[in-house]
Amino acid sequence: MPSTEPTQRLVIVTGMSGAGRRTAAHAMEDLGWYVVDNLPPVMLPGLSDELARTGTRRVAVGFDVRSREQFEQLPEALMKLRAAGVEVTVMFLEASDDIIVQRQESNRRPLPLQGDGRLVDGMVRERLLLADLRARADIVVNTSGLTPRQLTQRVANHFGDDRTDTLRVALMSFGFKNGLPIDADIVFDVRFLPNPFWVPALRPKTGLSPDVARYVLEQPAAPAFQKHALALLETMAPGYMREGKRQVTVAVGCTGGKHRSTAICEALAPQLRERGYGVTILHRDMGKE
Repeated sequence: MPSTEPTQRLVIVTGMSGAGRRTAAHAMEDLGWYVVDNLPPVMLPGLSDELARTGTRRVAVGFDVRSREQFEQLPEALMKLRAAGVEVTVMFLEASDDIIVQRQESNRRPLPLQGDGRLVDGMVRERLLLADLRARADIVVNTSGLTPRQLTQRVANHFGDDRTDTLRVALMSFGFKNGLPIDADIVFDVRFLPNPFWVPALRPKTGLSPDVARYVLEQPAAPAFQKHALALLETMAPGYMREGKRQVTVAVGCTGGKHRSTAICEALAPQLRERGYGVTILHRDMGKE
């Protein structure tokens, strides 16, 4: 039976200036979408074809009134994409006049259609120009009462998937003697475990060696540490996701970043994957003297 899944999904992100289009576009990028800003509509089918050849299945294109001369071309371009089997969604962002005024005054930027007139004049022109597109939109989001974080979550609710709805954990082993990782969200210190460096047969090996891993992980405190580290991450994960943070870097440090931290990271990774987290591992100081 042939698959009914679309070859590609394309989302048009548009709406009023000051309604959060850039925030929504950044949220789409964080969700793994390929994002393009203000591409001429006539180029949409070509972009879709080219990205499909490279295996890119999720594309978001931002449009605002800077593209006003080309808005009339958009319906025909979207019709061609749908005829080609692309799943097209139009998301329109809007906000009340007083909120847009407040936001524009805070960043001290005029509206694109304001010209020499007042801010309110620019809003009126925008609403008239965008009225038809708003009427055709599949999703309309009023951002008046939303913080950027809340808007990000709304976008994730609409366009996330099983992969992006789960916290991704980047495990990083490191050596304290080489400095703390500046991009770490959480730092664990495993120097309380006996150091294999002082075992002559283990000194030249790393935590990737079964002998070193066994030595580290069979220490009485190692299982308890892993249990508590996992429990801490599971406690924090819902909050991270709620705040729009979908990747967390967990750094595990020992003296040189060669034995204990490496073994612990390798041991934590499969346990996190079993709990449904996406996991990557980086041994920052492996090979350093």
